[in-house]
Amino acid sequence: MNGWYHSWRAAIRIARRDAWRSKGRSFLVLAMIALPILGVSAADLTLRSAELSTEQSLERSLGAADARFTDPGMGGVPLMQTPDANSSTPVGDFENKPYPEGRTDVSKVLPADAKSLTDALGSGKLRTAHGLLNTEIRELKASDPMAKGIMVVDQGRLPQKADEVAATTHFLQTSGLKVGAKLAARGLDREYKIVGAYELPDTLDTDQVNALPGAFLVPLDKALEKAGLPATEASTTHLVSIPGGFTWNMVKEANAKGVTVNSRAVALDPPAKSDVPIYQQEGWGQYEESTAAKAAALAAVGTVVGLAMLEICLLAGPAFAVGARRSRRQLGLVGANGGDRRHIRAIVLSGGLVIGAAAAVVGTVLGLLLTFALRPLLEDYMGARFGSFDIRPLELLGIGLLAVFTGLMAAIVPAITSSRQSVLASLTGRRGVRKSSRGLTVVGLIAVALGATTALYGSVMTDQFIIVAGGSAVAELGVVALTPALVGLFGRTGRILPLSPRLALRDAVRNRGRTAPAVAAVLAAVAGTVAVATYAASDDAQGRSAYEASLPHGAVSVTLDEAGGRDVPAVRATVQKMLPIDLRADVDRISVGKTNCSMYGGGEGCGRYEVVVPEANQCPLWKTDPAHPDEDPSSKFSKAERRKLAEDWRCKELSGGSSVDGGVLVGDAKLLKVLAIDDAAAEKALATGQIVSFDKRNVDAKGKIGIRLITDPKKADEAAEKGKEAPGEIKTFTAHQVAGEPNSYGVAMILPPAAAKSAGVNTVPFGAYYSTDKMPSSEQRQRLDGELDKTGSDINLHVEEGYTSENNIILLALTVFAGLITIGAAGIATGLAQADAEADLKTLAAVGAPPRVRRTLSGFQCGVVAAMGVVLGSAAGVLPAIGLRLTERRDQMKWYQEALDQGYGSLDSVPHVPIIVPWETLAALLIAVPVGAALLAALVTRSRGALSRREAT
Repeated sequence: MNGWYHSWRAAIRIARRDAWRSKGRSFLVLAMIALPILGVSAADLTLRSAELSTEQSLERSLGAADARFTDPGMGGVPLMQTPDANSSTPVGDFENKPYPEGRTDVSKVLPADAKSLTDALGSGKLRTAHGLLNTEIRELKASDPMAKGIMVVDQGRLPQKADEVAATTHFLQTSGLKVGAKLAARGLDREYKIVGAYELPDTLDTDQVNALPGAFLVPLDKALEKAGLPATEASTTHLVSIPGGFTWNMVKEANAKGVTVNSRAVALDPPAKSDVPIYQQEGWGQYEESTAAKAAALAAVGTVVGLAMLEICLLAGPAFAVGARRSRRQLGLVGANGGDRRHIRAIVLSGGLVIGAAAAVVGTVLGLLLTFALRPLLEDYMGARFGSFDIRPLELLGIGLLAVFTGLMAAIVPAITSSRQSVLASLTGRRGVRKSSRGLTVVGLIAVALGATTALYGSVMTDQFIIVAGGSAVAELGVVALTPALVGLFGRTGRILPLSPRLALRDAVRNRGRTAPAVAAVLAAVAGTVAVATYAASDDAQGRSAYEASLPHGAVSVTLDEAGGRDVPAVRATVQKMLPIDLRADVDRISVGKTNCSMYGGGEGCGRYEVVVPEANQCPLWKTDPAHPDEDPSSKFSKAERRKLAEDWRCKELSGGSSVDGGVLVGDAKLLKVLAIDDAAAEKALATGQIVSFDKRNVDAKGKIGIRLITDPKKADEAAEKGKEAPGEIKTFTAHQVAGEPNSYGVAMILPPAAAKSAGVNTVPFGAYYSTDKMPSSEQRQRLDGELDKTGSDINLHVEEGYTSENNIILLALTVFAGLITIGAAGIATGLAQADAEADLKTLAAVGAPPRVRRTLSGFQCGVVAAMGVVLGSAAGVLPAIGLRLTERRDQMKWYQEALDQGYGSLDSVPHVPIIVPWETLAALLIAVPVGAALLAALVTRSRGALSRREAT
């Protein structure tokens, strides 16, 4: 025991001395290990600090109150809720009867001895320094002790009078207003004074204004209604305090009266699942995360961490090998003085232990300091304040031990290699040629076969992504194990190469102990990059194929559904002025009832319209049986019949989406040109007063289209529930059905203004469609948004930019990451090669080789390692991406078949799940990265070596 202690103590002292003497190499390895530790420790601190305790979470949601009472809008029927009140459902079976809805008077449910505080939340457009901003309006007496903790005052104070408000810091930053400024709302003559700024600890990026109860929302509703604008509807909850708090039994009593309760006492001491009625409902368990899903998530995290550790070990291993090579004389002296192999292994392993421990301390301390310094930025990024700066010593110790373990693992191979070298070879500096281990080769082949088979099975026979990912990881590890043998195979190509690359390749093959880890490190990085890049490129191609354009590329639409279109002419002119417009097509919409009604109705005296679909053209899958109005129409068909009807033209909807309800626009032939529909017959039909249809389901056998004007939407809804036709006058128009079914971008039909006028159909300005000379720039869009904001109207502006890929930056970042790893690993291997090949370089110089040979040899040594790793990594990385895409294809085809069985699918919606190889990324990795690594190594290498001194004997 005493000898073991002293031998390891001496080994650690030697390793510490060597690390201090070789500061550059030691710093490189320390940085490799410390950087991930820094990131993991900082992430642990951030997650733990952001994770709120139950008490902290309750303080932010309930303040100092005992409970929050909420009306779920179920008309007061008895209900069941979860203990946290996030989910609730009415008691009873409502499958064949209307689902309960309606308001409940919460004040009547409150206990008699309870104190309550109303908390109302609505929204409105407030006037800012820049224009208008849609903002949350909260009416809560936040200065009441019961509300303490919900709002944290940052500046000034909370409102005390009806004409005072406080605003969130984010709102003040966004609006350009300050504490002390006046605040007004659109449509409201009254002004308020901003007396303070506060923040909501859970949602820092919320634009919110706080006022006293009844000071803002009620007057705003009345003012907006008078102006003919949609009123702001506030949702009100009640903060309640009662001696002793609200027990679970009291919560269930409130549930029986149709109210949900978020109770502090219940949150701190939750009831058993058997005492929660909602958990006893059939099918409730499907909403909870399964044990298998949690295990899969843990396995995925474990796989990522394991591969990251492997990457660090592979990168740091050659650096430890450099130290072992340069210290071989010292190690030989240890052997010559009676030290055996275990002592030499202990010295090299101690190097990993020393640097790993130093990396653990440095990484953890930097992680602490960085998280503490960046806390405000992290909180702003997350949009929430930390509960506290939560340091978990045991977790940080575990992360630090991970660094020590990584250092030891990285030093294992150099330690074994050094211990196997004879004392004579160490003292004389000779080195032999080591062949790859046959056992390791066999293990690698088995792992590749097993992993590939598992991944193939997972992608073809199961729906589990984790099986594909796990099999791919095993296969990749197998390729890593095969790396020494594969390096030997690469060496056979040296016969056809010129002198410098041939020497570089021969040196790499002869010294596989340093070449293989570097190649494996490049392989692992490139394989991950290629896998993610292939998946991202394939997903991008799928998204591009599934994208449905709302307009032709470069076209613009602007619509406005407020105040009967009073601001539409100004908006039309503004868009035409600010953008490079080629053609403008003004469009109106049908209006039923008051002229200031929106197209969806919803107010007193406001109606709506609907297109009458002839009975012969109605899809049987959607047609409700008046005798059984609550029955699903598709349930009376078999699967085969539903599949057949899914292909029926009557059951296919237009692609794209129009911004107008029903897809009916009032316009002229200019709209056809903007929509890129070249049809002379349609233009002629519009000129003669005919309605142009793009959906043949709307045209009856006589070539007519009917539009029903519904003046009483409530009666229409009641009729629809019974499967009957809605009451209302039907206006009939002669129709022209466009042949060939061109893409109308969701526009079902175009009604000429003259035809609408002659039929007595009221129309109001709605907006305009534009074609452009060129795609509007970002600056033009921003200026236009600023001008439109000045109108104070709720404008829907769309510029069709086509499919926009979100993966380009990801692919670029992955390529850069893989390139840096490749250059770093190749550089490490090249540094080791130069240290090992110093004698060969001296021999070359002695026989007359020009100085540039040293530079070119260094470049080719680096390029050879990079090329081998990139080639192997590219081949290994394609497998998991293909497996995952095949699994997705099976899943989507399964969903598609189920949709066909229900009658909701069609041949036009067959899933397209392509597998695309990102050739640009592969080209950058296969060509640019190795060439760049070789050139960089050649540039930083000196042409002439330094004079060497005679070694002491």
